[in-house]
Amino acid sequence: MGHIKEPKGVDFLIKSPPLTDQERKEISEFIKERKSKNQAKNTPSKKEKV
Repeated sequence: MGHIKEPKGVDFLIKSPPLTDQERKEISEFIKERKSKNQAKNTPSKKEKV
């Protein structure tokens, strides 16, 4: 596998601006909701004996 050379005037490095407190809270809430939904799906239900 060879080395990819950057063309002149093109920079492949990406610098994202820092997240605001509001964005951080929104992402945190979204992750909490997804985790709780996934946990509810993965919880095995008890089978009743007949």
